[in-house]
Amino acid sequence: MTQNIELFYDFRSPYSYLAFTQLREMDIDIALRPMSILKVMEKVGNVPTTITCAAKGRYARADLARWARRYGLALNPSNMRDNDGDACSRAVLAAASPADAAAITLALYRAGWSEKKTLATTDDIVAAIAASGLDPTLIAARINAPDVIAQLDANTDEAAERGVFGSPTIFVGDAMFFGNDRLDFVREELAGLEKAS
Repeated sequence: MTQNIELFYDFRSPYSYLAFTQLREMDIDIALRPMSILKVMEKVGNVPTTITCAAKGRYARADLARWARRYGLALNPSNMRDNDGDACSRAVLAAASPADAAAITLALYRAGWSEKKTLATTDDIVAAIAASGLDPTLIAARINAPDVIAQLDANTDEAAERGVFGSPTIFVGDAMFFGNDRLDFVREELAGLEKAS
């Protein structure tokens, strides 16, 4: 039986990229819940300490390189401060199907974190989607649609209401797990549910 998880994530988060690459290899259905992490942090009283603390920022760069090596991923990031993470999230929410949403998520993560592509504009985002072999026509038409913008706001509000404070956050039912380094706990939770069913 295929199990379900929810993944709340933001394209500004390299750890979300790392987690997504590993989750997609598991035999699970992933409900993708892109959010605006800076707004979530504001709502719950958190701050992006890798940005505000230089020492933590330096450590995070070394830590990311270790995780990327472990997962066999290229790490060649663009400047995340130049990128429009919310527009990347809206591209996912504009997708026609969950499979398309997952493919767009991977394409944009690779573009921004492995291929050093700037994703600052809608045109940049649509071009990155097209470069991955996906048809960007629907995304280009819907990325700024009012219902897509409203869905991103709703995901962001729900994340804060459910106790999310950072990205990635994974839910297995009501059990919450933060960070790519908690995937073993996610696996244990899923295994326990499988055994109980």
